[in-house]
Amino acid sequence: MSQTQQLVSALKRALKARGLTYAQVAPHLGLSEASVKRQFSHCSLSLQTLDAICQLAGLELGDLVREMEAAQPQLQHLSEAQEADLVASPKLLLVAVCTLNHWPLTQIVQQYQLTPAEGVAALLQLDKLGLIQLLPENRVKLRVARDFAWLPNGPIHRFFRARIQDDFLDAPFHASGELLRFQHAMLSPAAAVKLQQRLLRLLQEFDELHADCLDQGHLPTQGTSLLLALRSWEPSAFLALRRADTDSR
Repeated sequence: MSQTQQLVSALKRALKARGLTYAQVAPHLGLSEASVKRQFSHCSLSLQTLDAICQLAGLELGDLVREMEAAQPQLQHLSEAQEADLVASPKLLLVAVCTLNHWPLTQIVQQYQLTPAEGVAALLQLDKLGLIQLLPENRVKLRVARDFAWLPNGPIHRFFRARIQDDFLDAPFHASGELLRFQHAMLSPAAAVKLQQRLLRLLQEFDELHADCLDQGHLPTQGTSLLLALRSWEPSAFLALRRADTDSR
């Protein structure tokens, strides 16, 4: 469906929600009801006509555009095969991650060893996957839901998990904005669940801060990664010393 068709569909929904019929719209435009029906059917409404109908419905054109965008289906996850295709091409995965973090193509090409042609080819592939909509002048509109996530234990998760120990954790964590702590405690199952809930709230706050920084586009930003891990665990060196007749506590 073209953007014009989507906009007209959004206008139809707005009129219906406000109880406005074509018969009521027609005299406001100085047209017959049949003419209004035909323009809606053929999606041939001019910008001036759209503006006049929005005025009748008490809408701004911007409101109509936002309603149109909200009605579009958004991607919540990719398939296993699609994630595998991303992992198979480091440059494609790079462009995907940067684009999902709202980097324009010009910035990606400036920062990484990618030609403009390679960047455009990657964006076309992401458009085909449904992650983005590629617009004129290589502008990008994300098509993912706010809760979009990579598949649990899928190709993307496995790709990054394989690099956590040798890449992400291979640093002193002394620089400004860096933090590494390892804490051990004896928790009951109920306490572990409570801690897990608090960690999930922290992840939500992390996402909200990300969104805030995007809204304040004039501020400098840098790629920032957060690793949270929680499980019942005992170092293998300790397990090797356990007596055969004891359980982990």
